[in-house]
Amino acid sequence: MNVYALVLALIVLALLSVSLSQVRKTRTKADYLVAGRTLPWYVLVFTLLASWIGSGSLFAGAENAFRNGFAALWQGAGGWCGLLVIFFIAPRARKFARFTIPDLLETRYDVWARILGATAILFAFTAIASYQFKGGGDILHIIFPGLDVVARETFGLSAGKEHALGMVIIAVFVVLFTALAGMASVAYMDVVIGSLTTVAALLSVPFLLARVGGWSGFHAALPPEYFQPFGKFGGAGGGFVRAMELLVPTMLLLMGNQSIYQKFFSARSERDARLSVVFWLGGTVLLEILIVAIAVLGAALFLHDPAVKPREIIPYTARNGVPSLVGAILVGAVFAKVISTANNYLFSPATNLVNDVYTRFVNPGASDRAVLRMSRVLIGVLGLFALLQGTVSESILAMSLYAYTVYAAAITPVVLAAFFWRRATAAGAVVCILAGTAITIVWNLQQIALEAHRSTFLPASWLARDAIFPALLVSVVSLVVVSLLTPAPAREKWLPFAAVER
Repeated sequence: MNVYALVLALIVLALLSVSLSQVRKTRTKADYLVAGRTLPWYVLVFTLLASWIGSGSLFAGAENAFRNGFAALWQGAGGWCGLLVIFFIAPRARKFARFTIPDLLETRYDVWARILGATAILFAFTAIASYQFKGGGDILHIIFPGLDVVARETFGLSAGKEHALGMVIIAVFVVLFTALAGMASVAYMDVVIGSLTTVAALLSVPFLLARVGGWSGFHAALPPEYFQPFGKFGGAGGGFVRAMELLVPTMLLLMGNQSIYQKFFSARSERDARLSVVFWLGGTVLLEILIVAIAVLGAALFLHDPAVKPREIIPYTARNGVPSLVGAILVGAVFAKVISTANNYLFSPATNLVNDVYTRFVNPGASDRAVLRMSRVLIGVLGLFALLQGTVSESILAMSLYAYTVYAAAITPVVLAAFFWRRATAAGAVVCILAGTAITIVWNLQQIALEAHRSTFLPASWLARDAIFPALLVSVVSLVVVSLLTPAPAREKWLPFAAVER
């Protein structure tokens, strides 16, 4: 067994051990959904970091960096900006201390906001989980090329579709790990994964920089735009707009991200929630810069290598650009991050279906045992749904931006209004969610039609841009206008979201 396979095997065993260790502690709904609200700040830091940095950074962000250089940091910077706002929201979220974002939406608005919010989250988060599966399949393909032969000869998969077998294997791992012990399993696995990823990234950059001939060799190996603020995005005006199309969806996804709020709901105290954000910001800035640096250094080495797929540049660089032990640790860290992020984005919509549909409308008196059983079943169902989505689009970058935009336009405005605008009403929230979701989906379908050379009712020049700005504009205007045209909410609607008293 080569060193890469050995490291992956050890990681799988370590993650399985962590999950199994938490199973006996998981007895109630609160244990499963929010880890019994016992997570200290240092565990929160790692689980927040691991849930945020996954395939979106390691594959989509790396693909962006391979094509555009350090300008890809605009995508990561969206998360950094969002964290500055989250610092003020975290203790309020822990004070609220429910289970899901739709819990928040019904408490602050009404039941229709809960239902629509749960629906938007389900589609956005399973899309995010789907490209974690795709990224994991890419890693298995690189480390175990024999899987391609098995895929073709045993399962009859055609050329170019062999990665589907790797996706299925990853999906099985993720469903198993997530279903075992819920939030506690996810959180404590993330401690292991976050530590491993940080060490792997820190080890890799010096080796890669030395291989390209230091900073001067690095500059000589790539076109100058790889080191410019807007890369190859275009001139100053167009470059800035493209940068904002990367930054804004990422920022808004983070500020309204249900997976993140569930971690705050799981915190031991308001202080633990706020303190975790400080260290999370530092870890995120460090890791995003290191990931982009590894991808750009990989481009310096392999930009013209026909075997490289842009989205696979980090695992390819780990396999071919650094000493085997360092490369194995980096590949293992990427693999573990994919598992971790997929866990988070499967667990979150499963929580919605259990808490916001099953125990809210179907079986309000469900026992803890029934809730645990239904949660595990739904994780499996959603895993299958995410797997099917992963077969639709090849580009992880395109899939990530679509999922981010759905969430950013539909959910984040009403979540932020819940904490910061007392005048927001239920009618305004419902129209906002509907408008943001509908415009994003229609825009995406029009882009798909344009790529297939079919007729569209939107101009091609519009469809060359991301949906974030039109979708966000319409959803926010809808929220504000409809709220101002309808009666102000009662005091008890906004009071649970007021600032934490010191």
